[in-house]
Amino acid sequence: MTIERPDILAALRDATASRHAELDGGMPLARPCAALDDYRDHLALLRRWLEPVEAWQARFADGPQDAGLLAPAPHLPLIEADLADASLPPVDAALPPAQWQGRDSAAYRWGVAYVIEGSRLGGAVLYRRLAERLAPHPLRYLHNDGVPPGPRWQQFMRALRAHVQGQAAIAEACQGARDAFDSLIALRRAAGDAAQSRAAA
Repeated sequence: MTIERPDILAALRDATASRHAELDGGMPLARPCAALDDYRDHLALLRRWLEPVEAWQARFADGPQDAGLLAPAPHLPLIEADLADASLPPVDAALPPAQWQGRDSAAYRWGVAYVIEGSRLGGAVLYRRLAERLAPHPLRYLHNDGVPPGPRWQQFMRALRAHVQGQAAIAEACQGARDAFDSLIALRRAAGDAAQSRAAA
């Protein structure tokens, strides 16, 4: 009898489905008529989330941070370039500080990377929906500076499947993915609460 190996992608999708759905419906660009103000808020939120996460990732040189498996492609430079664009309104500085305390294991970091790498695919979908409406802003972050996300995603998935095997490693990766989503969800909720408080003042 053949015993099928558990599929890491299916496990990660199952582990994060409800969180993914919450973010899809709750981020600033999810509004039906998203405008440049919403893009600014979207970028500012992602910047607060990614700053500590990318600093933590930079401490490692193995697993998903092994440049031989996947070339480094930080998100923050594109976010900063977009926020600095003259067509974008200034950022509201009232967002709460972000905190990130991830585990050191490579499997856990693969789970975190799954969330971050997957966001490139979501960005491509948003770009197709918003590019005309938000012009002339170039939407560098959503457009990934013109680099199609598909080939990198396929490379990431091959490396993920090759290096995260066995129930224990898959469970660790799923925890990393859940923690990554939870940290962004917490920031989004805090930003929403701050906006409501300012509106009520």
